Amino acid sequence: MTFVVLTKKKLMILFSCVLIGVAAIAVASETAGKAVYTATEPRQIPIYYVDTADKVCAISFDAAWGNEQTNTLLEILDEYEVKSTFFLVKQWVDKYPDDVKSIADHGHDVGNHSATHPHMAQLSADQQQTEISDCNDAIEALTGTAPTLFRAPYGEYNDNLVNNLRSRDMYCVQWNIDSLDWKDPTPDEMVSRIKGKLCPGSIILMHNGATNTPEALPKIIEMIKDEGYTIVPISELIPEGDYYTDHEGKMILTEQN
Repeated sequence: MTFVVLTKKKLMILFSCVLIGVAAIAVASETAGKAVYTATEPRQIPIYYVDTADKVCAISFDAAWGNEQTNTLLEILDEYEVKSTFFLVKQWVDKYPDDVKSIADHGHDVGNHSATHPHMAQLSADQQQTEISDCNDAIEALTGTAPTLFRAPYGEYNDNLVNNLRSRDMYCVQWNIDSLDWKDPTPDEMVSRIKGKLCPGSIILMHNGATNTPEALPKIIEMIKDEGYTIVPISELIPEGDYYTDHEGKMILTEQN
């Protein structure tokens, strides 16, 4: 027969193990039947592109500073019978009212790009509402229609912004293809970049003041059409109905029961 001699040290270790076990059982009993949440609420994601099987996409332009190229871009879009979306800052709207009217008269979407082009995520919810309202009011005064599309300056957003826009029945719209025209790539480089990322439901970001955009635009349109795509304004790309956006920003309609 073998005897186990329990020294004082071993007894202390054994006693500690017993206490740990009892504590674990108590915790398990306390949490049994309850959901334990360890993650924060999911982040609100804007629309980067649209879930669709159709070969359709949208070209959009942000306008915040000059207007030297606006008429040229409108002429090119007319020539190719393409309708687009222009996101305008109120300061730009106030400075170039005739261009705002011209964009609307040519049948393009006129979207809201804020009042003063701030970093929206750094503003309070009330300040965000003011930025949205002031720009909407200025555009509606000139075109007769308040925008339903909003693009955040610098692409910066937070939950407050997305929720503020939803409360107004407006869409927070980003992009899944950046032409990088603001970096002054060559027209062929822009075409290649867009072609490599193009997919059904794509939203393409361009600017009305980038150096090579007027030269690149015809080539971009021709490439997109050669790929079998139809170009529509964002208002026509976005389907009607309840929706959610996945982790990539893909807009997906909620199934109706």
